[in-house]
Amino acid sequence: MIAKRFISLFLCFMMLAAVACFAGCSPKKGKEVLKVYNWEDYISDEDDEESGLKDLISAFEKEYGVVVEYSTFGTNENMYNELKINATGYDLVCPSDYMIMRMIKEDMVEPFSDGFQNGEYRTYASPYLQELFEKNGWSDYAAAYMWGTMGFVYNPEYVDKEDVSSWGALWMDKYANQSTIKDSVRDSYFLGLAYVAKDELDALAADFAAGKMGAEEYNAKLTEIMNRTDEDTLDAVKKQLIALKDNLYGFEVDSGKLDAASGKININFAWSGDAVTAMNEGEEGDRFLNYSIPSECSNIWFDGWVMPKGANRELAEKFINFISRPENAVCNMNFIGYSSAIAGDEVFEWVQENYGAEGADTVPYDLSYFFGENKSISVKAEDLDRQISAQYPTVEVIERCAVMQYFDDETNAAVNEMWEEVKGVPIPLWAYIVIIAIAAIAAGIALSYLYKGKSSGHKPKKGYRILKEG
Repeated sequence: MIAKRFISLFLCFMMLAAVACFAGCSPKKGKEVLKVYNWEDYISDEDDEESGLKDLISAFEKEYGVVVEYSTFGTNENMYNELKINATGYDLVCPSDYMIMRMIKEDMVEPFSDGFQNGEYRTYASPYLQELFEKNGWSDYAAAYMWGTMGFVYNPEYVDKEDVSSWGALWMDKYANQSTIKDSVRDSYFLGLAYVAKDELDALAADFAAGKMGAEEYNAKLTEIMNRTDEDTLDAVKKQLIALKDNLYGFEVDSGKLDAASGKININFAWSGDAVTAMNEGEEGDRFLNYSIPSECSNIWFDGWVMPKGANRELAEKFINFISRPENAVCNMNFIGYSSAIAGDEVFEWVQENYGAEGADTVPYDLSYFFGENKSISVKAEDLDRQISAQYPTVEVIERCAVMQYFDDETNAAVNEMWEEVKGVPIPLWAYIVIIAIAAIAAGIALSYLYKGKSSGHKPKKGYRILKEG
Protein backbone atom coordinates (compact mmCIF):
# COMPACT_ATOMS: atom_id res chain seq x y z
CA MET A 1 0.00 0.00 0.00
CA ILE A 2 2.85 2.39 0.93
CA ALA A 3 4.70 1.44 -2.25
CA LYS A 4 1.65 2.25 -4.37
CA ARG A 5 1.24 5.59 -2.65
CA PHE A 6 4.92 6.39 -3.22
CA ILE A 7 4.65 5.52 -6.93
CA SER A 8 1.56 7.71 -7.30
CA LEU A 9 3.26 10.66 -5.61
CA PHE A 10 6.37 10.12 -7.74
CA LEU A 11 4.30 10.12 -10.97
CA CYS A 12 2.47 13.28 -9.92
CA PHE A 13 5.77 14.96 -9.18
CA MET A 14 7.15 13.96 -12.57
CA MET A 15 4.04 15.30 -14.34
CA LEU A 16 4.29 18.64 -12.54
CA ALA A 17 7.98 18.84 -13.38
CA ALA A 18 7.20 18.18 -17.04
CA VAL A 19 4.52 20.88 -17.10
CA ALA A 20 6.93 23.33 -15.47
CA CYS A 21 9.60 22.38 -18.00
CA PHE A 22 7.28 22.95 -20.96
CA ALA A 23 6.10 26.23 -19.44
CA GLY A 24 9.71 27.27 -19.09
CA CYS A 25 10.22 26.47 -22.78
CA SER A 26 7.29 28.68 -23.82
CA PRO A 27 8.35 31.19 -26.52
CA LYS A 28 6.62 33.97 -24.56
CA LYS A 29 8.70 33.54 -21.41
CA GLY A 30 10.92 36.54 -20.90
CA LYS A 31 9.88 38.19 -24.17
CA GLU A 32 8.01 41.43 -24.74
CA VAL A 33 4.54 41.05 -26.18
CA LEU A 34 3.03 43.36 -28.79
CA LYS A 35 -0.77 43.18 -29.05
CA VAL A 36 -1.94 44.15 -32.54
CA TYR A 37 -5.59 44.57 -33.62
CA ASN A 38 -6.11 44.78 -37.37
CA TRP A 39 -8.65 44.17 -40.14
CA GLU A 40 -9.11 40.60 -41.36
CA ASP A 41 -6.73 39.57 -44.18
CA TYR A 42 -4.93 42.91 -43.99
CA ILE A 43 -1.26 41.94 -43.66
CA SER A 44 0.97 39.47 -45.49
CA ASP A 45 1.15 36.37 -43.34
CA GLU A 46 2.42 33.82 -45.88
CA ASP A 47 5.93 32.85 -46.95
CA ASP A 48 5.98 32.47 -50.73
CA GLU A 49 9.12 33.80 -52.39
CA GLU A 50 7.77 33.19 -55.90
CA SER A 51 4.77 35.45 -55.22
CA GLY A 52 6.83 38.02 -53.35
CA LEU A 53 5.21 37.21 -50.03
CA LYS A 54 6.56 36.71 -46.54
CA ASP A 55 5.05 36.35 -43.11
CA LEU A 56 5.63 39.86 -41.79
CA ILE A 57 4.45 39.07 -38.27
CA SER A 58 6.89 36.18 -37.89
CA ALA A 59 9.66 38.24 -39.48
CA PHE A 60 9.09 41.06 -36.98
CA GLU A 61 9.09 38.60 -34.05
CA LYS A 62 12.34 37.07 -35.24
CA GLU A 63 14.12 40.38 -35.85
CA TYR A 64 13.19 41.98 -32.52
CA GLY A 65 12.97 38.87 -30.32
CA VAL A 66 9.40 39.58 -29.29
CA VAL A 67 5.99 37.92 -29.47
CA VAL A 68 3.08 39.39 -31.42
CA GLU A 69 -0.45 38.63 -30.24
CA TYR A 70 -2.40 39.35 -33.43
CA SER A 71 -6.20 39.75 -33.42
CA THR A 72 -8.63 40.86 -36.13
CA PHE A 73 -11.91 42.76 -36.33
CA GLY A 74 -14.61 43.09 -38.99
CA THR A 75 -15.83 46.68 -38.59
CA ASN A 76 -14.59 49.96 -37.14
CA GLU A 77 -17.48 49.92 -34.70
CA ASN A 78 -16.55 46.45 -33.40
CA MET A 79 -13.00 47.62 -32.86
CA TYR A 80 -14.13 50.81 -31.11
CA ASN A 81 -16.50 48.95 -28.78
CA GLU A 82 -13.81 46.42 -27.92
CA LEU A 83 -11.44 49.23 -26.93
CA LYS A 84 -14.13 50.83 -24.80
CA ILE A 85 -14.52 47.55 -22.90
CA ASN A 86 -10.85 46.57 -22.90
CA ALA A 87 -9.02 49.90 -23.03
CA THR A 88 -5.55 48.49 -22.33
CA GLY A 89 -5.99 45.28 -24.31
CA TYR A 90 -4.01 46.39 -27.38
CA ASP A 91 -0.84 48.28 -28.24
CA LEU A 92 -1.61 48.99 -31.89
CA VAL A 93 -4.87 49.13 -33.88
CA CYS A 94 -5.69 50.00 -37.49
CA PRO A 95 -8.97 51.96 -37.79
CA SER A 96 -10.25 53.83 -40.84
CA ASP A 97 -10.09 57.59 -41.39
CA TYR A 98 -13.28 58.69 -39.62
CA MET A 99 -12.66 56.39 -36.66
CA ILE A 100 -9.12 57.74 -36.30
CA MET A 101 -10.64 61.23 -36.12
CA ARG A 102 -13.10 60.09 -33.47
CA MET A 103 -10.45 58.36 -31.35
CA ILE A 104 -8.19 61.42 -31.47
CA LYS A 105 -11.09 63.69 -30.48
CA GLU A 106 -12.04 61.40 -27.58
CA ASP A 107 -8.43 61.27 -26.33
CA MET A 108 -8.24 57.49 -26.81
CA VAL A 109 -4.79 57.36 -28.43
CA GLU A 110 -1.16 57.99 -27.51
CA PRO A 111 0.95 60.51 -29.45
CA PHE A 112 4.08 59.29 -31.21
CA SER A 113 7.43 59.84 -29.51
CA ASP A 114 9.98 62.35 -30.76
CA GLY A 115 12.14 59.45 -31.92
CA PHE A 116 9.41 58.23 -34.27
CA GLN A 117 10.08 61.25 -36.48
CA ASN A 118 13.40 59.67 -37.55
CA GLY A 119 12.09 56.21 -38.37
CA GLU A 120 11.21 54.40 -41.59
CA TYR A 121 7.62 55.66 -41.68
CA ARG A 122 8.62 59.36 -41.79
CA THR A 123 11.36 58.52 -44.28
CA TYR A 124 9.30 56.53 -46.78
CA ALA A 125 5.62 57.47 -46.39
CA SER A 126 4.22 59.34 -49.40
CA PRO A 127 4.71 63.12 -49.23
CA TYR A 128 1.08 63.52 -50.31
CA LEU A 129 -0.29 61.48 -47.41
CA GLN A 130 2.09 62.97 -44.86
CA GLU A 131 0.98 66.45 -45.91
CA LEU A 132 -2.68 65.42 -45.75
CA PHE A 133 -2.23 64.09 -42.20
CA GLU A 134 -0.26 67.16 -41.14
CA LYS A 135 -2.87 69.56 -42.52
CA ASN A 136 -5.69 67.84 -40.64
CA GLY A 137 -3.84 67.41 -37.34
CA TRP A 138 -3.56 63.61 -37.44
CA SER A 139 0.19 63.15 -37.91
CA ASP A 140 1.05 63.20 -34.19
CA TYR A 141 -1.31 60.27 -33.50
CA ALA A 142 -1.72 58.22 -36.68
CA ALA A 143 0.46 56.65 -39.38
CA ALA A 144 -1.13 55.86 -42.75
CA TYR A 145 -1.19 52.18 -43.76
CA MET A 146 -3.36 51.71 -46.89
CA TRP A 147 -5.28 54.29 -48.92
CA GLY A 148 -7.36 54.74 -52.03
CA THR A 149 -10.44 56.16 -53.72
CA MET A 150 -13.99 55.06 -54.48
CA GLY A 151 -15.39 54.57 -57.94
CA PHE A 152 -17.00 52.07 -60.29
CA VAL A 153 -15.47 48.80 -61.37
CA TYR A 154 -17.41 47.91 -64.52
CA ASN A 155 -17.54 45.66 -67.58
CA PRO A 156 -16.92 47.83 -70.68
CA GLU A 157 -18.65 45.25 -72.90
CA TYR A 158 -21.98 46.14 -71.33
CA VAL A 159 -21.43 49.57 -69.80
CA ASP A 160 -20.61 52.81 -71.63
CA LYS A 161 -17.51 54.55 -70.31
CA GLU A 162 -19.24 57.92 -70.65
CA ASP A 163 -22.09 56.77 -68.41
CA VAL A 164 -19.84 55.73 -65.52
CA SER A 165 -17.96 59.03 -65.71
CA SER A 166 -20.84 60.24 -63.51
CA TRP A 167 -22.26 58.84 -60.28
CA GLY A 168 -25.67 59.09 -61.95
CA ALA A 169 -25.00 55.92 -63.95
CA LEU A 170 -26.55 53.82 -61.20
CA TRP A 171 -29.87 55.64 -61.54
CA MET A 172 -30.08 54.92 -65.30
CA ASP A 173 -32.84 52.49 -66.30
CA LYS A 174 -30.51 50.84 -68.83
CA TYR A 175 -28.45 49.41 -65.94
CA ALA A 176 -31.39 48.16 -63.85
CA ASN A 177 -30.49 45.09 -61.75
CA GLN A 178 -26.88 45.20 -62.97
CA SER A 179 -25.18 47.03 -60.11
CA THR A 180 -24.46 46.86 -56.39
CA ILE A 181 -23.56 49.49 -53.80
CA LYS A 182 -22.06 49.23 -50.33
CA ASP A 183 -24.14 48.15 -47.37
CA SER A 184 -22.39 50.95 -45.52
CA VAL A 185 -24.06 54.13 -44.36
CA ARG A 186 -21.03 56.40 -44.85
CA ASP A 187 -20.03 55.14 -48.29
CA SER A 188 -23.54 55.04 -49.68
CA TYR A 189 -24.35 58.43 -48.16
CA PHE A 190 -21.36 59.84 -50.05
CA LEU A 191 -22.70 58.27 -53.26
CA GLY A 192 -26.17 59.74 -52.75
CA LEU A 193 -24.78 63.15 -51.83
CA ALA A 194 -22.60 63.24 -54.96
CA TYR A 195 -25.71 62.54 -57.06
CA VAL A 196 -27.82 65.16 -55.28
CA ALA A 197 -25.09 67.82 -55.55
CA LYS A 198 -24.11 67.04 -59.17
CA ASP A 199 -25.05 70.44 -60.62
CA GLU A 200 -23.19 72.30 -57.88
CA LEU A 201 -20.13 70.08 -58.23
CA ASP A 202 -20.10 70.44 -62.02
CA ALA A 203 -20.32 74.25 -61.73
CA LEU A 204 -17.46 74.25 -59.22
CA ALA A 205 -15.32 72.10 -61.54
CA ALA A 206 -16.04 74.46 -64.44
CA ASP A 207 -14.88 77.46 -62.39
CA PHE A 208 -11.70 75.61 -61.44
CA ALA A 209 -11.04 74.67 -65.08
CA ALA A 210 -11.55 78.31 -66.08
CA GLY A 211 -8.88 79.41 -63.60
CA LYS A 212 -11.28 81.19 -61.25
CA MET A 213 -9.73 79.43 -58.26
CA GLY A 214 -6.67 77.41 -57.37
CA ALA A 215 -6.52 73.67 -56.64
CA GLU A 216 -6.50 74.17 -52.86
CA GLU A 217 -9.58 76.39 -52.87
CA TYR A 218 -11.36 74.04 -55.29
CA ASN A 219 -10.71 71.04 -53.09
CA ALA A 220 -11.75 72.91 -49.94
CA LYS A 221 -15.10 73.90 -51.47
CA LEU A 222 -15.68 70.40 -52.83
CA THR A 223 -14.87 68.91 -49.42
CA GLU A 224 -17.39 71.24 -47.76
CA ILE A 225 -20.13 70.09 -50.16
CA MET A 226 -19.33 66.42 -49.65
CA ASN A 227 -19.53 66.71 -45.87
CA ARG A 228 -22.96 68.36 -45.66
CA THR A 229 -25.34 66.72 -43.23
CA ASP A 230 -28.04 69.37 -42.73
CA GLU A 231 -31.66 68.26 -42.60
CA ASP A 232 -32.50 69.27 -46.18
CA THR A 233 -29.46 67.47 -47.56
CA LEU A 234 -30.19 64.34 -45.55
CA ASP A 235 -33.77 64.31 -46.82
CA ALA A 236 -32.70 64.79 -50.45
CA VAL A 237 -30.09 62.01 -50.20
CA LYS A 238 -32.61 59.67 -48.56
CA LYS A 239 -35.13 60.18 -51.38
CA GLN A 240 -32.55 59.49 -54.07
CA LEU A 241 -31.16 56.38 -52.36
CA ILE A 242 -34.68 55.01 -51.89
CA ALA A 243 -35.33 55.63 -55.58
CA LEU A 244 -32.04 53.92 -56.43
CA LYS A 245 -32.99 50.73 -54.57
CA ASP A 246 -35.37 49.66 -57.33
CA ASN A 247 -32.52 49.84 -59.83
CA LEU A 248 -29.99 47.81 -57.84
CA TYR A 249 -29.07 44.17 -57.94
CA GLY A 250 -28.46 44.58 -54.22
CA PHE A 251 -26.33 45.86 -51.33
CA GLU A 252 -23.04 44.20 -50.46
CA VAL A 253 -20.11 44.45 -48.08
CA ASP A 254 -17.45 42.20 -49.57
CA SER A 255 -19.03 40.18 -52.39
CA GLY A 256 -19.24 42.94 -55.01
CA LYS A 257 -15.71 42.50 -56.36
CA LEU A 258 -16.21 38.79 -57.01
CA ASP A 259 -19.70 39.34 -58.44
CA ALA A 260 -18.18 41.80 -60.91
CA ALA A 261 -15.31 39.45 -61.72
CA SER A 262 -17.67 36.52 -62.36
CA GLY A 263 -20.10 38.54 -64.50
CA LYS A 264 -22.99 38.40 -62.06
CA ILE A 265 -23.16 42.20 -62.16
CA ASN A 266 -21.77 44.79 -64.56
CA ILE A 267 -21.18 47.75 -62.20
CA ASN A 268 -19.93 47.71 -58.62
CA PHE A 269 -19.55 50.79 -56.42
CA ALA A 270 -16.15 49.82 -55.08
CA TRP A 271 -13.17 50.74 -52.97
CA SER A 272 -10.16 51.00 -55.26
CA GLY A 273 -8.41 48.02 -53.63
CA ASP A 274 -11.44 45.81 -54.25
CA ALA A 275 -11.56 47.12 -57.82
CA VAL A 276 -7.98 45.89 -58.32
CA THR A 277 -8.96 42.48 -56.97
CA ALA A 278 -11.99 42.36 -59.28
CA MET A 279 -9.90 43.27 -62.32
CA ASN A 280 -7.24 40.68 -61.45
CA GLU A 281 -9.82 37.96 -60.85
CA GLY A 282 -11.72 38.89 -63.99
CA GLU A 283 -8.63 38.47 -66.15
CA GLU A 284 -8.35 34.85 -65.09
CA GLY A 285 -11.74 34.26 -66.69
CA ASP A 286 -10.98 36.44 -69.74
CA ARG A 287 -13.29 39.13 -68.40
CA PHE A 288 -11.53 42.50 -68.60
CA LEU A 289 -12.98 45.09 -66.26
CA ASN A 290 -12.24 48.80 -65.96
CA TYR A 291 -12.23 51.32 -63.11
CA SER A 292 -13.81 54.77 -63.28
CA ILE A 293 -13.62 57.66 -60.83
CA PRO A 294 -16.60 59.90 -61.74
CA SER A 295 -15.93 63.47 -62.81
CA GLU A 296 -17.98 65.11 -60.04
CA CYS A 297 -15.77 63.93 -57.15
CA SER A 298 -14.57 60.95 -55.18
CA ASN A 299 -13.63 60.03 -51.65
CA ILE A 300 -10.06 59.68 -50.41
CA TRP A 301 -10.12 57.01 -47.73
CA PHE A 302 -7.30 55.56 -45.64
CA ASP A 303 -6.62 53.14 -42.82
CA GLY A 304 -3.90 53.95 -40.32
CA TRP A 305 -2.11 52.80 -37.19
CA VAL A 306 -2.84 54.35 -33.80
CA MET A 307 -1.74 53.41 -30.28
CA PRO A 308 -4.49 53.19 -27.63
CA LYS A 309 -3.87 54.86 -24.28
CA GLY A 310 -1.47 52.84 -22.18
CA ALA A 311 0.09 51.05 -25.17
CA ASN A 312 3.66 49.78 -25.33
CA ARG A 313 4.63 52.80 -27.42
CA GLU A 314 8.24 51.83 -28.11
CA LEU A 315 7.37 48.39 -29.46
CA ALA A 316 4.32 49.66 -31.38
CA GLU A 317 6.45 52.28 -33.14
CA LYS A 318 9.00 49.62 -34.06
CA PHE A 319 6.24 47.58 -35.71
CA ILE A 320 4.97 50.58 -37.71
CA ASN A 321 8.47 51.34 -38.90
CA PHE A 322 9.10 47.69 -39.74
CA ILE A 323 6.08 47.37 -42.04
CA SER A 324 6.87 50.81 -43.51
CA ARG A 325 10.10 49.55 -45.04
CA PRO A 326 9.52 49.67 -48.81
CA GLU A 327 10.27 45.98 -49.33
CA ASN A 328 7.67 45.08 -46.71
CA ALA A 329 5.17 47.54 -48.20
CA VAL A 330 5.55 45.78 -51.58
CA CYS A 331 5.02 42.45 -49.86
CA ASN A 332 1.80 43.76 -48.30
CA MET A 333 0.49 45.09 -51.63
CA ASN A 334 1.14 41.74 -53.30
CA PHE A 335 -0.87 40.04 -50.58
CA ILE A 336 -3.70 42.53 -49.96
CA GLY A 337 -4.22 44.20 -53.33
CA TYR A 338 -4.57 47.65 -51.79
CA SER A 339 -2.16 50.57 -52.19
CA SER A 340 0.38 51.13 -49.45
CA ALA A 341 1.00 54.59 -48.03
CA ILE A 342 4.72 53.95 -48.52
CA ALA A 343 6.52 55.53 -51.48
CA GLY A 344 10.15 54.35 -51.40
CA ASP A 345 12.21 53.39 -54.46
CA GLU A 346 11.30 49.70 -54.16
CA VAL A 347 7.61 50.60 -54.32
CA PHE A 348 8.13 52.81 -57.37
CA GLU A 349 10.08 50.00 -59.05
CA TRP A 350 7.16 47.67 -58.28
CA VAL A 351 4.79 50.09 -60.03
CA GLN A 352 7.09 50.27 -63.06
CA GLU A 353 7.40 46.50 -63.21
CA ASN A 354 3.64 45.93 -62.97
CA TYR A 355 2.31 48.81 -65.07
CA GLY A 356 5.16 50.31 -67.06
CA ALA A 357 5.39 49.76 -70.82
CA GLU A 358 7.36 50.85 -73.87
CA GLY A 359 6.32 51.55 -77.44
CA ALA A 360 4.34 53.91 -79.61
CA ASP A 361 1.00 53.19 -77.94
CA THR A 362 2.15 54.37 -74.49
CA VAL A 363 1.39 57.59 -72.66
CA PRO A 364 3.17 59.30 -69.74
CA TYR A 365 1.71 58.76 -66.29
CA ASP A 366 2.98 61.25 -63.72
CA LEU A 367 3.19 60.02 -60.12
CA SER A 368 5.33 62.82 -58.70
CA TYR A 369 2.67 63.93 -56.20
CA PHE A 370 2.87 60.54 -54.51
CA PHE A 371 6.47 59.36 -54.98
CA GLY A 372 8.33 62.65 -55.26
CA GLU A 373 9.75 64.85 -57.99
CA ASN A 374 10.24 63.43 -61.50
CA LYS A 375 8.57 60.12 -60.71
CA SER A 376 6.72 59.23 -63.91
CA ILE A 377 6.19 56.05 -65.91
CA SER A 378 4.87 55.20 -69.38
CA VAL A 379 1.78 53.00 -69.59
CA LYS A 380 -0.25 51.54 -72.43
CA ALA A 381 -3.11 53.83 -73.39
CA GLU A 382 -5.55 50.92 -73.13
CA ASP A 383 -4.54 50.37 -69.49
CA LEU A 384 -5.31 53.90 -68.29
CA ASP A 385 -8.73 52.81 -67.02
CA ARG A 386 -7.49 49.69 -65.31
CA GLN A 387 -5.37 48.73 -62.28
CA ILE A 388 -2.95 51.67 -62.43
CA SER A 389 -5.78 54.21 -62.13
CA ALA A 390 -7.22 52.33 -59.15
CA GLN A 391 -3.96 51.97 -57.26
CA TYR A 392 -2.46 55.33 -58.14
CA PRO A 393 -4.94 57.95 -59.42
CA THR A 394 -3.53 60.99 -61.21
CA VAL A 395 -3.10 64.32 -59.49
CA GLU A 396 -6.06 65.64 -61.52
CA VAL A 397 -8.23 63.01 -59.85
CA ILE A 398 -6.77 63.74 -56.41
CA GLU A 399 -7.76 67.40 -56.77
CA ARG A 400 -11.44 66.41 -56.91
CA CYS A 401 -11.29 63.96 -54.00
CA ALA A 402 -12.63 64.78 -50.54
CA VAL A 403 -11.90 63.24 -47.16
CA MET A 404 -15.17 62.40 -45.45
CA GLN A 405 -15.10 63.79 -41.92
CA TYR A 406 -16.14 62.14 -38.67
CA PHE A 407 -19.81 62.64 -37.71
CA ASP A 408 -20.53 63.78 -34.16
CA ASP A 409 -23.06 61.78 -32.14
CA GLU A 410 -26.07 63.88 -33.17
CA THR A 411 -25.17 63.80 -36.87
CA ASN A 412 -24.30 60.12 -36.72
CA ALA A 413 -27.73 59.34 -35.24
CA ALA A 414 -29.47 61.36 -37.97
CA VAL A 415 -27.49 59.73 -40.77
CA ASN A 416 -28.09 56.25 -39.35
CA GLU A 417 -31.81 56.95 -39.05
CA MET A 418 -31.82 58.04 -42.69
CA TRP A 419 -30.01 54.82 -43.67
CA GLU A 420 -32.51 52.67 -41.78
CA GLU A 421 -35.30 54.25 -43.78
CA VAL A 422 -33.39 53.65 -47.00
CA LYS A 423 -32.75 50.01 -46.14
CA GLY A 424 -36.29 49.41 -44.82
CA VAL A 425 -38.25 46.92 -46.91
CA PRO A 426 -41.60 48.38 -48.07
CA ILE A 427 -44.66 46.25 -47.29
CA PRO A 428 -46.52 45.17 -50.46
CA LEU A 429 -50.33 45.53 -50.84
CA TRP A 430 -51.01 41.81 -50.44
CA ALA A 431 -49.17 41.84 -47.09
CA TYR A 432 -51.41 44.64 -45.83
CA ILE A 433 -54.49 42.58 -46.83
CA VAL A 434 -53.16 39.52 -44.97
CA ILE A 435 -52.35 41.61 -41.87
CA ILE A 436 -55.86 43.16 -41.85
CA ALA A 437 -57.47 39.72 -42.30
CA ILE A 438 -55.47 38.22 -39.42
CA ALA A 439 -56.31 41.19 -37.20
CA ALA A 440 -60.04 40.81 -38.03
CA ILE A 441 -59.98 37.09 -37.18
CA ALA A 442 -58.13 37.76 -33.93
CA ALA A 443 -60.64 40.45 -32.99
CA GLY A 444 -63.53 38.09 -33.72
CA ILE A 445 -62.06 35.37 -31.53
CA ALA A 446 -61.45 37.84 -28.72
CA LEU A 447 -65.05 39.14 -28.85
CA SER A 448 -66.35 35.58 -28.89
CA TYR A 449 -64.46 34.70 -25.72
CA LEU A 450 -65.56 37.94 -24.10
CA TYR A 451 -69.24 37.25 -24.82
CA LYS A 452 -68.89 33.67 -23.65
CA GLY A 453 -67.26 34.84 -20.45
CA LYS A 454 -70.15 37.17 -19.68
CA SER A 455 -72.91 34.63 -20.35
CA SER A 456 -71.42 31.41 -19.03
CA GLY A 457 -68.84 32.38 -16.47
CA HIS A 458 -68.87 30.53 -13.11
CA LYS A 459 -71.55 31.70 -10.67
CA PRO A 460 -70.69 32.71 -7.12
CA LYS A 461 -71.39 30.30 -4.33
CA LYS A 462 -74.71 30.66 -2.58
CA GLY A 463 -74.66 33.57 -0.23
CA TYR A 464 -71.86 35.38 -2.10
CA ARG A 465 -71.85 38.01 -4.83
CA ILE A 466 -69.28 39.01 -7.50
CA LEU A 467 -67.55 42.24 -6.66
CA LYS A 468 -66.98 44.64 -9.56
CA GLU A 469 -63.47 46.09 -9.90
CA GLY A 470 -63.16 49.72 -8.92
